[in-house]
Formats: sequence, structure tokens, C-alpha cells
Amino acid sequence: MYSYKTNTKKFLRYGKINKMSKLITCIWFVNNDGEEAIKYYIDTFNSAPGNHEAKLGDITKAPKASEEVSGRPEGSVLTAECELDGISFMALNGGPVDQFKLNGATSYIIECETQEEIDFFWEKLSAVPGAEQCGWCTDKFGVTWQIVPRILDEMMRDPQKAEAVTAAFMPMKKIDLETIKKAGE
Repeated sequence: MYSYKTNTKKFLRYGKINKMSKLITCIWFVNNDGEEAIKYYIDTFNSAPGNHEAKLGDITKAPKASEEVSGRPEGSVLTAECELDGISFMALNGGPVDQFKLNGATSYIIECETQEEIDFFWEKLSAVPGAEQCGWCTDKFGVTWQIVPRILDEMMRDPQKAEAVTAAFMPMKKIDLETIKKAGE
């Protein structure tokens, strides 16, 4: 049985979540593996090279009154919150409702400074080879990510570089930072 107080001690090094945010991304997990996903993302971001961090937030248990509608048994994890690189997320164990299945229409961008960071996040978050394209990947929970060099956005805003940079990264699956830099010279 998950104990918020006991397990919070384990995660104290992650710090407090910014409760001042008025906008929180809520991700519906149809397989009810939201808590597992949150823990995985926290571990991934906190062990990543570069300047990345993650914090665990509140864990909410399903009350008895919600069992019939949510399908979640009383006392099971209903939501888990975290902050990844300063952005607040809530994982909702909502169950298998077709209209809320994850797809690539929404993705989360991780800006990386080095190829080492790109390689790290790609290894941790790319679990569906058929979904890989131009730095986009889908993880084992069905969440879509864009793992891109920070300088890509800057290069794409420069009309003198955008064409060559786009031609370089379009055929890539995982972004090769050195190739992008050379294309933008």
C-alpha cells in the first residue's frame, strides 16, 4: 500500500512544487499507470546530464464516493503531481476511456544543450520506434516528447538558416546536434 507520508520522505530531495502556477497539464493515463509514469519522469529528469530537475508533488487517493464513476478502488492512487523542468504536471489514473487515449497531437519539448543530453533522454523516453521522427518520440506510457537542441528554435527563426537546417533534421529520428550546427553555418 502506498503511503504518501512514508514515500514523501524518499522524494524530499526533489523539493516543493510551485503551487503559484495557475496552469497545470493533466495527462490521462488509460492504463492507470500515472503514478508509475510520474516516478519514472522524476527519476529520468533528476538523473539527466545538464540542467534538468524534477520534483514530486501531491498524491491523491480515490475516495469511496468516486468508485462507481471512476472505476478506481477506494484508496488507490487517483492523481500524482510533479514538476519537470519547472512545468507542473498531474497524472490522472482515469481508466480506459477511448476519447482520452494519448496521441501525438500533444507533445512535450525537452530542450537540450548537448548531444549527451539528447542521447540520454532519447534512450529513456523513446519506446515506440515507429513514432520516431525529427526528434519526436513516444515513451512506454504513450506520452509524446520532442527531444531537441535548444539552438534549433533559434536557427529556425533565421531565414538564412531555416531551409538548410530543416533539410538536415527532417530525415532524422533522433536529432544529431553536430549535423544541425553544420547545416546552420
